Amino acid sequence: MKVLRAYKTELDLNNQQRTRCIKHAGAARWAYNWGLARKKEAFESGLKTPTAIDLHRELNLLKRTEIGWMYEVSKTAPQEALRNLDRAFDHFFKRVKLKKQGKLKGKVGFPKFKSKKHGVGSFQIWGAIHVHEKSIQLPRLGILRLKEGGYISIEGAHILNATLSERAGRWFVSVQCEVEIPEQIRSEKPKCGVDLGIARMATVSDGKFFENPKALRSNLVKIIRLQRTVSRRKKGSANRKKAVQQLARAHLRVSNIRKESIHQVTSLLAKTKSVVVLEDLNVSGMLRNHHLAQAIADVSFYEFRRQLMYKGQWYGCEVLLADRFFPSSKICHFCGHKNDELSLNDREWDCPSCGTHHDRDLNAAYNLESLVSTTASSAGSNACGEDVRPEDIQVDLDEAGTELQSAKCRFE
Repeated sequence: MKVLRAYKTELDLNNQQRTRCIKHAGAARWAYNWGLARKKEAFESGLKTPTAIDLHRELNLLKRTEIGWMYEVSKTAPQEALRNLDRAFDHFFKRVKLKKQGKLKGKVGFPKFKSKKHGVGSFQIWGAIHVHEKSIQLPRLGILRLKEGGYISIEGAHILNATLSERAGRWFVSVQCEVEIPEQIRSEKPKCGVDLGIARMATVSDGKFFENPKALRSNLVKIIRLQRTVSRRKKGSANRKKAVQQLARAHLRVSNIRKESIHQVTSLLAKTKSVVVLEDLNVSGMLRNHHLAQAIADVSFYEFRRQLMYKGQWYGCEVLLADRFFPSSKICHFCGHKNDELSLNDREWDCPSCGTHHDRDLNAAYNLESLVSTTASSAGSNACGEDVRPEDIQVDLDEAGTELQSAKCRFE
């Protein structure tokens, strides 16, 4: 089975290499904005909207006259930017169609022009890409040093492309490879239910729990102070640019802390469990609670689910989703009694029927595991499927008087 994997790591660039990367990113941004303007101009004139191939032919003619500086960068950077523009319009028209059908709420999102105001940006390169232990060789950029040696593993893999991006003054490279992995066979590893929460990021039915690092909350005072500094600096000044850079580095630190903790937990679960049951949480609805919105966004429920799904495909772990309305926290896993009076403030409770003392999160994890213990063996193969975007898997489970509706696992 072939899967796409990407290895992302930081680059250690000198000033000349940094300048070349900025030129490539600027060329990609210019090509995207120029292509968007050409598409809008053709539409307003009633002409056929040019495709990425048509725009690239026009761009090659412009290189000889008006934009000779484009020869200083790899031809693939603007070419991929035009392809990204085509994909942006495809997504826009799909959302328009869903909007007409009443299946989409909110804006449809017409493609917008890119600006340096939100960062240098990124660009994609393909061609002769060679990865070494401590460096990577890219077309027109040469050999670039890596800050983390030996991280990119390309043994037996086919390299497709490399994407270079800048964030908070630091440059990163993401190498996309096509890897052949063996078909995963249903193992005898234990099953588990996982309850996601705010106080604890994840509580597993085997008794383990993983604390929430609270990345944003622990750095919020510093971010507020840096944001106040930015607002007090004069627009366009050098001091404002320095303050913006410091603020960007603080936000990058928060993002890295959050991603690292989620990667560690999801990798551990995917490698050590055969079946994992999660709740199908309505995250967008939960974010409407302004008292908890910041904490919910900080823990990243959907990112946890997304990572676990694709890692389950790699390591042979089946990921199932319980019905969104299954009351996992309110049901006593010992006797099956449902406590309708349980509130969010009750972190521990005693069952009125059998008197069993429950930890709220652990009890929910037990109930999620019990959903798969009797019937998941007949649910079929890996719920994530074999393709990059597999079909939805219908799983009907019945536990504690509640019928679980279609549990959909989609790798996105």
